[in-house]
Amino acid sequence: MEILWFLIALGLLFGVLGPFLLRGRAGRIRQVAPGTLDAADPDAYGFARQEELDVRLPGTDDDLLHVLDVVQATQDWRAASRLLAETPKEGEVRWQRVQAFAGAASLELQERPGVGGAWLRAWRADAPKDAGGAAVHAEFLVQQAWRSSSAGTDDFRIILEEARKVSEEAALLAPGDPVPYITQLAVARGLGYGHEQFDQVWAKVIDRAPQHMGAHLAALHYWCAKWHGSREEADHFATTAAARAPRGSLLAALPLFAVHEHVPDMVLVQDFFRTAVVSKAMDGALYAVHSARPDDPMLAHVRHLLVYFLVRGERWAEAMHQLVRVDGHVGAVPWTLSADPAAEYTLFRNLAVAGYEANGGTPATLSR
Repeated sequence: MEILWFLIALGLLFGVLGPFLLRGRAGRIRQVAPGTLDAADPDAYGFARQEELDVRLPGTDDDLLHVLDVVQATQDWRAASRLLAETPKEGEVRWQRVQAFAGAASLELQERPGVGGAWLRAWRADAPKDAGGAAVHAEFLVQQAWRSSSAGTDDFRIILEEARKVSEEAALLAPGDPVPYITQLAVARGLGYGHEQFDQVWAKVIDRAPQHMGAHLAALHYWCAKWHGSREEADHFATTAAARAPRGSLLAALPLFAVHEHVPDMVLVQDFFRTAVVSKAMDGALYAVHSARPDDPMLAHVRHLLVYFLVRGERWAEAMHQLVRVDGHVGAVPWTLSADPAAEYTLFRNLAVAGYEANGGTPATLSR
């Protein structure tokens, strides 16, 4: 019994300290309080301070941020409608903007129950045939289901059933637009579609946008072990998509997202992040980043996940190379899985700086 209690205590110790003690060699890298002589100065690397980090988006989209500010300040939905109408249906940007508008309305409602998000309700009431409004409404309902209720409950299912109905309406209003069907992928996951039924929705997505990275990420969640698949099925889905991806496609990074979905809650093996499986997935993501268009809207998503894995794998210089290209925005996995995305990101950024400087790096030697 004493051994059992010792093992439980040891597991709890690793669970608490594991994310912070990323190195096995004590004394080489350590966290220090901001403002002390040994603390890394964010300004030295051109980094934003923690309180300045934008948690809404993974990267820059000035048009979207401007419209979001206007809509939330005036509660007038028309600027959002115009922006979505001008956004091409087949690309990643429309999906990200739909998510951003839906997320903004959902958070408003959470902060001001019964009042927040009134502009979305007005949008749907004033322009029921607006395809953008229907797409945002469907995604809003999906986010509300996860934010306001527990998976599997009656409330959860009722909200997702309504999301399915609205997404079908959005699809009719915008033929050829994959976004309503991407929303249905989340509905399918929450409602527990069987594999055949899920594949029917997936077929509608890839008929419209076969290389859509956001759609593949949404589908990957379904195939993970914590939902309706397994580690093997998620890996097969990701590696198959990566193998079929044309040069320049960020789908080559999909296996890294599959690995992330199955990282153990407590990593007790020091070299887990240096194993062949993880290293291969990281190298695939790095290849994807290097070959992708600089303006690919999904590039920031991949760079953020790379920061997490590169830091955990003690590949400091490579982590810094990604950080200088995404710093300022932290609305991406893995940070958004934390209750405080900005704090989580800042912790990993500080560790990257510490590791980089411990190995002779300086702001002057960091290539951009």
